[in-house]
Amino acid sequence: MSVMAGRELARILGPLGVWSMQLRGADRPVVQDAAAELNELGLRALWIPGLDGKGVLEDTENLLRAAPESTVALGVLGIWGTPAEKVAHEVARLDRLHGPRTVVGLGISDPGSARGHGHQFGRPVVSMTRYLDDLDAAPTPLPADRRLLGALGPRMATLGAARTAGTHPFLVTPRYTARLRAALGPSPLIAPHQAVVLDSDPDRARATARAGVGMFVGLPAYRNNLRRLGFDDDDLVPGGSDRLIDAVVAWGDVDTIQARVRAHLDAGADHVAVHVLGSDDLPRATWRELATFLPSLAEA
Repeated sequence: MSVMAGRELARILGPLGVWSMQLRGADRPVVQDAAAELNELGLRALWIPGLDGKGVLEDTENLLRAAPESTVALGVLGIWGTPAEKVAHEVARLDRLHGPRTVVGLGISDPGSARGHGHQFGRPVVSMTRYLDDLDAAPTPLPADRRLLGALGPRMATLGAARTAGTHPFLVTPRYTARLRAALGPSPLIAPHQAVVLDSDPDRARATARAGVGMFVGLPAYRNNLRRLGFDDDDLVPGGSDRLIDAVVAWGDVDTIQARVRAHLDAGADHVAVHVLGSDDLPRATWRELATFLPSLAEA
């Protein structure tokens, strides 16, 4: 693919976006109103989890309609639940109605998800390659410059650099970002997910962090990647050690969160998707605070 694909998507997304489970269910007026406010605040990259695909393209359309200057990115869609031809067809339809503002992040998920949808998991890179081939072969192909891989391991990240605009890794650190940039070179987009807790009380903030992302510490793909980053059995306990939680979740005041975002960008990230933990509701007040440091990121 063109070496410019990642650079162009980086320009479109800008340095900072919002990742939110609460932006699912976007047929609700309260979600559409929140998306419109994010659009006005300048936080115009709206990341939503794709999960197994159920309802996500409908949510994408509602968000595109509510936030007319924003890009909606799936972070990420498991490949087993939605055929590639359907994804490509629906994104082409959204393009016709709303312009090319949909980005599809893809993830391999796990063997259980594959079996649940009647597929064989196989070798992850081979299975993902086959799905990308199917996207290219669809009657209305999904352009490579508007797809990403939720890659963690080096082989999947290399595939993302070769066949998509880049990668959207989850549960990573600025150190990981630096390693990934060194491995992939300057062209592919690197857009890490960064969980944050706007709370300066250590015990409370870490408890919130564990409730939000601690479950992933037990999953093999994340455990393997965390080991590559230097964490060991003492860290990979249920919910994660304090050291691990402090490394993968930015908690504290707004300046502390800004510093973590800046650390990713300095390490080679093009964009950081910030996921606010700690609320079942739309965290609109926190999003407003995060938007205050957007100008300094854009100028750097």
